[in-house]
Amino acid sequence: MNLHRLLILSCLVFAPSIFASAADAALRDAVAKKIATEYPSLEAIYKDLHANPELSFLETRTAALVAQELRSLGFEVTEKVGNTGVVAVLKNGPGKTVLIREDMDALPLLEKTGVPYASTAPVKDLAGKDSPAMHACAHDSHITSLLGTARVLTSFRDRWSGTLILIAQPAEEIGAGALAMLTDGLFTRFPVPDYVIGMHVWAGLPAGTVAYVPGPVTANVDSIDILVRGVGGHGSRPHTTKDPVVLASEIVLALQTIVSRELEPGTPAVVTVGTFHGGTKRNIISDEVKLELTLRSYDDAVAAHLIASIKRIAENLARAAGVPADRLPLVTAAETNTPVCSNNPALTQRLVGVWNDWLGEANVALGKPLTVGEDFARYGRTTHRVPICLWLVGATAPAEIAAAHRTGAVLASNHSPLFAPVPEPTLKGAITSLSAAALDLLAKK
Repeated sequence: MNLHRLLILSCLVFAPSIFASAADAALRDAVAKKIATEYPSLEAIYKDLHANPELSFLETRTAALVAQELRSLGFEVTEKVGNTGVVAVLKNGPGKTVLIREDMDALPLLEKTGVPYASTAPVKDLAGKDSPAMHACAHDSHITSLLGTARVLTSFRDRWSGTLILIAQPAEEIGAGALAMLTDGLFTRFPVPDYVIGMHVWAGLPAGTVAYVPGPVTANVDSIDILVRGVGGHGSRPHTTKDPVVLASEIVLALQTIVSRELEPGTPAVVTVGTFHGGTKRNIISDEVKLELTLRSYDDAVAAHLIASIKRIAENLARAAGVPADRLPLVTAAETNTPVCSNNPALTQRLVGVWNDWLGEANVALGKPLTVGEDFARYGRTTHRVPICLWLVGATAPAEIAAAHRTGAVLASNHSPLFAPVPEPTLKGAITSLSAAALDLLAKK
């Protein structure tokens, strides 16, 4: 074979990949330009949302803004799904169905960031009482990024095929919104997705970067109440009583042995007693003490073990103290917990390759599981077993993170009244990561 023919064959073999690579680069450049063009109006939306936060299941203004924006882009929009949730569907030919979820609600927290667009006015809570409110967990960034992603994907409909579902979810902060939307028919009234994806803005990462976790990314969160009952009496005559303060104290200490002595070493779990309330006066031995606990784990079996052990310890310590059978502690678990959010490993690794191309490998990193809760988990725990992936997008200026590492200072975290994301790199990184993921999952074959 002569050199000329070899060169021709080589071009034929490698030309498709060269052309594909050039086309991909052109798409990335075009999307970046689109995001830059849309950014000023998106930043205005972000600041408006930040200045006007709404608490869980009261996100009516935010939901109306989302619905209006997505209708203007051609989505078929359904409001009031799961109370205040919004579902928007865009069908664009045959192919997969991808659902992107972001959440809307703020926290009952007094803002102390000092930014010009800070929230200042009190709002009503579900009980109708005045409450401070702040987007201290970046859900304003989430909704803005959802709208920015919608603008990108509708502008590049020629580059994907399938069905796109965008949802603005209420009440993530109380762990109830995802369940409310699913119960209200998210997977029956609307197309069942092949994938559910979403991102969460995170204070501990450089603004605009992505962190991913294959497998468990956020924890089981179980809320437990213990009513420790005793026999009250005069503080000067403890021998005539069964002191619930002493018993509750023993229970608190004994609970610390569950993780250290009942779980295999290295098993991640948390048992925290957050409140201890009992008694009315120094010389009265009360007849009950109330404890409130939060539990964290990354495995359903571990979560069940923690709850069973708490019941066993509380009841048997009471028996050992001579508490009558009809006064044993009452251990109750909240009806709604937040289950462990476990990312589908194959889906996650696929998206890592996408983000490496779109954001650069230096801006994509393997993260660690978080002990916070996220009800995004529920979208992957229905009978459909839809693969899910939730990733983190950084929100803090790199210089701040570097300074904190040097000095040991503690950065303002999510849920802090001082948490203020750097808007532009955060929003652009979030929109790029969401858009890139959707374009890949819905790519024309």
